[in-house]
Amino acid sequence: MILTEDELTAWGFRLGSEAEVPLFLGLRGQLGAGKSVLARAIARGAGVEGTLPSPTFNLLFRYPGRDGVEVVHMDLYRLREPSELWELGWEELGQGPEIVLVEWPERAGPLLPEDRWDIHLSVPEPGSSLRAVQVHRVGVPPHLPGFPVTLERG
Repeated sequence: MILTEDELTAWGFRLGSEAEVPLFLGLRGQLGAGKSVLARAIARGAGVEGTLPSPTFNLLFRYPGRDGVEVVHMDLYRLREPSELWELGWEELGQGPEIVLVEWPERAGPLLPEDRWDIHLSVPEPGSSLRAVQVHRVGVPPHLPGFPVTLERG
């Protein structure tokens, strides 16, 4: 599917506000494809307030959302090897009421959970504000709200 940035943000907000937790989302795509935009929208939908910096240098940020849901945002771009994830508490992720958002999930290798959604974002044309979105279910993850995407156009 092809979405504008506003539609991508609206879908992300819906994902965050209606998610069944725990939910693990792998956000794939090249630099500038919209992974962080989608992650921030999901966090906002889950009730996260305040500044939402990219975890590129810290690798992981945790944010309290509404109704006891925590949003965990990871950016594995700078991860050297999957074994470094153990220092971040990887094995505990998704054990409670969490939405776990992982940019560059392929860097986790075999440590990725068996039940997850992988969302691949790309820019169909150089300089375009449109985003091509492909969603892949891996295993048996919880329902993904708004997929196929249903958005109100006004």
